[in-house]
Amino acid sequence: MPTIAVSESFHDLKTRHVRLVSEAARLGDVTLLLWPDELIRSADGHEPKFPTEERRYFWDSCRYVTRLVDSPSSLSPTTLDLSLIKPDIWVMPDDARATSRRDWCDRNDIDFVVVSEEVLKQFPPAAVCPENPQSARKKVIVTGCFDFFHTGHVRFFEEVDELGDLYVCVGHDENIRLLKGEGHPLFPANERAFIAGSVKFAKQALVTSGQGWLDAEPEIERLRPDVYAVNEDGDRPAKREYCAAHGIEYVVLKRLPKPGLTRRTSTDLRGF
Repeated sequence: MPTIAVSESFHDLKTRHVRLVSEAARLGDVTLLLWPDELIRSADGHEPKFPTEERRYFWDSCRYVTRLVDSPSSLSPTTLDLSLIKPDIWVMPDDARATSRRDWCDRNDIDFVVVSEEVLKQFPPAAVCPENPQSARKKVIVTGCFDFFHTGHVRFFEEVDELGDLYVCVGHDENIRLLKGEGHPLFPANERAFIAGSVKFAKQALVTSGQGWLDAEPEIERLRPDVYAVNEDGDRPAKREYCAAHGIEYVVLKRLPKPGLTRRTSTDLRGF
């Protein structure tokens, strides 16, 4: 497989960043160069929204990344350190640095692919919910909005993955507005399902088709999960009662960050 390089600050962990990496993964094995905080400060002129170790955890969980490499703080944003990586292709967004990067690739006999902003805004349709998929492991579902995706969600998925194959049921837009009010969600369901499904701990990400706190009931009937896992914020009597009536194990996990990382909430990150 060709070796593909991606080298960006990714300081705020936006969904379009994951789209860029997913496009790169279509071409080969992705090596992502992780910029340290000092490089982001010097290259972009501001503090990173998320520090190096948090970004490392996020990208290490991404199914599209084969290898993470720490970039030196002295790296130029328009070059690669060929002592760390000798890629076949450098995949980059079409931004202010693209021209200088293309020139550098030409001088170093490295192919490049420039991904347009239009492509980065496109997200595939959500997967069709499978009918009673078979597995040697238990089947586990989680449900939620997953609107402003962050490392707390990644940690939740990581913990749930220990219980069995994880199916993430992302609330459809109309139901999120019903439960949370106008202004929600910030991002449409197919985008939220894309980023949830990009986490390697998730077997599959789906969009719900029901209503209320049990909006995933149609998906549950098709998946026939063994376990319904929630964190403390998502614990609801209706979910408990439904699981008791249908013989589904109900597991409530504490909402704790990965050790050493900051506790994150979507409410704090989006500001309302």
